[in-house]
Amino acid sequence: MGATFGLDGLPGDADFSSGPSVMDGYRRAVEAAGPKFTTIWVSDHFQDGPSPRFEGWTRASYLAATFPNHRVGTLVLGQGYRNPALVAKMAATLQFLSGGRLTLGIGAGWHEEEHRAYGFGYPAPGVRVSQLEEAVKIIKGMWQGGPFTFEGRHYTVGNAYCMPPPDPPIELLVGTNGPRALRVAARFADAWNWDAPMQAYGPPLEQLREHCRSIGRDPSEIRLTAECAVDFPDDPEGFVAARPTAYGDTVWTIGPTPEAAISQLAPMVDAGVDHFMIGTSTLSTLERLGREVAPELADRSLGPRRA
Repeated sequence: MGATFGLDGLPGDADFSSGPSVMDGYRRAVEAAGPKFTTIWVSDHFQDGPSPRFEGWTRASYLAATFPNHRVGTLVLGQGYRNPALVAKMAATLQFLSGGRLTLGIGAGWHEEEHRAYGFGYPAPGVRVSQLEEAVKIIKGMWQGGPFTFEGRHYTVGNAYCMPPPDPPIELLVGTNGPRALRVAARFADAWNWDAPMQAYGPPLEQLREHCRSIGRDPSEIRLTAECAVDFPDDPEGFVAARPTAYGDTVWTIGPTPEAAISQLAPMVDAGVDHFMIGTSTLSTLERLGREVAPELADRSLGPRRA
């Protein structure tokens, strides 16, 4: 069995002007994506200038109720936006109410604008990674039911209960390409996520595997997933595969044709990636990916997670 697929937000041409139109957009997108798409993912951003944004936990809860045949996941929570013991309780609640369909994705947080705008401050990268490690320890500890106590540099929990504990256990996904945060993923994550294509994904994947080996963990214990921006424009001549951002990194886009997408994503399946979270430029791109790309990669034999 090869890769499966998830819907990462709405296509870029969806109407964000009002709540009902957004929910109609989700229904159209799920229908367009087709049967190979088994999950729906939400981001955790509050603002990007004046552009409309919807809070992630509220959206995930709504989507879990609206689409009972899909798993839901966060891609990914900013760890500093919520008390980690509360996150554990929220996740356990949604896991119970959804019948076990949640994946909790979490990361160190990176969007300085929204951190400062919403009053969270913006600690240095090393501090945010240290907070992430404590948050993950607390979340996994709370999921045992309790009483749970933790004394850290950043977070404290005292005799806290999380009842009922999540059953089945919640998959904890860490999304990062940072060297220090990859150590957290190697030690604690059930799944790991970073961006396609292989040019972006390969180097942090090898670092993750090295960190696993250094602590005596089998890298194959961590499920590999990848986030993919996809665009099949009417005019392929205008396609841009790599675009620098104001933050000094690069945004990669898969395309410009279904055939090209297969050739770009197939090496990732060969490397062991078993789930792709797909964000598309348009609804028509999503339809074509679901029809022409997803079946090809779903039938491709999954490579080993361990190099």
